[in-house]
Amino acid sequence: MFKKVLLAADGSKHALSATDKAIELLGGNKSFVDVIYVVSGEDSKRDVLHHTTKQEINARRRRKLTEVENKLISKNIDYNVHILHGEPGPTIVEFANNAHYDCVVIGNRGLNPFQSLVLGSVSHKVAKRVQAPVLIVK
Repeated sequence: MFKKVLLAADGSKHALSATDKAIELLGGNKSFVDVIYVVSGEDSKRDVLHHTTKQEINARRRRKLTEVENKLISKNIDYNVHILHGEPGPTIVEFANNAHYDCVVIGNRGLNPFQSLVLGSVSHKVAKRVQAPVLIVK
């Protein structure tokens, strides 16, 4: 069983499925999950245009991860949430490769509507470039 997992999440149903799989991969006590949510430049612009304060924007982003956090809490799994800015694929890859993870877990599709055309471009980039094993979850 794995002890330290990176979970890429964006609030999508695929991210919730990835959360369930990450929980399955973790064995026993002393397991830990880093949850990473990457805000793209386009999403960041949209947030600024539609919300009035930075606190409102941050709260909205954090709410996207509420179900993920609830799942981890219900299983008594220690975790940290990291909300980063940048292009999701390369940002996740850089974050993952700068730490030692037993596995990176990511949904095969995200909230981006264009990702439904092919295997999620983010998950593809992550699987191709992360040094740790990567589990892509449907």
